[in-house]
Amino acid sequence: MNVGSDVLQTWERYAKEKTVELKNQLVLHYLPQVKSIVLRLMPTYKAYSNYDDMLSCGILGLMDAIEKYDLKRDVKFEYYAAMRIKGEIIDSIRKQDWAPTSLRRKIKAISNAYYELENRFGREPSDMEVARHLDMEEDDLQNTLGKSQMFNIIHFEEMIQNDMWEQSLHLQDGSLEEEIENKEMVELLGNIIDNLPEKEKLVITLYYYEEMTLKEIAGVLGVSESRVSQIHSKAVMKIRTKMQFAGMYEAPAYQKKIMEN
Repeated sequence: MNVGSDVLQTWERYAKEKTVELKNQLVLHYLPQVKSIVLRLMPTYKAYSNYDDMLSCGILGLMDAIEKYDLKRDVKFEYYAAMRIKGEIIDSIRKQDWAPTSLRRKIKAISNAYYELENRFGREPSDMEVARHLDMEEDDLQNTLGKSQMFNIIHFEEMIQNDMWEQSLHLQDGSLEEEIENKEMVELLGNIIDNLPEKEKLVITLYYYEEMTLKEIAGVLGVSESRVSQIHSKAVMKIRTKMQFAGMYEAPAYQKKIMEN
């Protein structure tokens, strides 16, 4: 664990004593990380939450991370905390249930159409082919992709940062079967991303791995931010659908209930 000696001593004492005082010391030490994460998320989520609410959720995530972190594991706390902090913020926004059922149904139909046509044609279907398959205008398809941006971000973040991270974190305590399943999921996700069209793969890489904002990505690609939003939505839609069809990702119960309506 790569931290200063004073913080390490606090961690060692907290691991033994679990006092509120020691926990608060750790919270104060890592509070700048929470603020940094909130500031990065604000451009994406500002229409659905405000800084103070996101900060409060982030602190709850930090506190949860401190309570559950195991010093014996060879995992940097800052990385584990980031997953918890972002997860708490995203979960809070998700619970607002801002996406109407009609939009969710459209998202599901479009997701399935891309998957079905790709299997049928043996190649990536064009937006026009997907629109024609669904008997809808291409402009309507693009509009739905734009509106689905937040929906896709939330559920993809949940998939790659909560489910997979949790499995990785508990890998040492898990069975051989769980270890194999986790490796298969990571490999499948990597393969799906690698096989995306170049622009979609680049957007996914820059947003999730380089942690660039959609505005910054738009500057790199030389397109509008709304166009980046559409590219991102389409890519995440495909990834999530392929993971589900492969049986490697199960949608949360609340999502399945709405999508099945």
